[in-house]
Amino acid sequence: MDLRPLRVRLRVRGRVQGVWFRGATREKALSLGLSGWVRNLPDGSVEALAQGPAWAVEELAAWCRRGPSGARVDSIERREENPGDELSDFDVTA
Repeated sequence: MDLRPLRVRLRVRGRVQGVWFRGATREKALSLGLSGWVRNLPDGSVEALAQGPAWAVEELAAWCRRGPSGARVDSIERREENPGDELSDFDVTA
């Protein structure tokens, strides 16, 4: 189990708005002990920033490739960032 801290920004495209993607992502992230946020973007995609132990971030990223039932993920972009300490919870933002 990889415990090193990891921070990843994900951009998920497909049918990901209006299918409870943000709420389900938040639930999954909290169950994994991650901090960060998830939000809808004006182009119809969803963006998430997740930080925590590498194994947990990887598990969330894998989950985002499928999403909740009703979602259809066409593509996902991933960018690693330097971990920081400004995140304390996992929020759904506008």
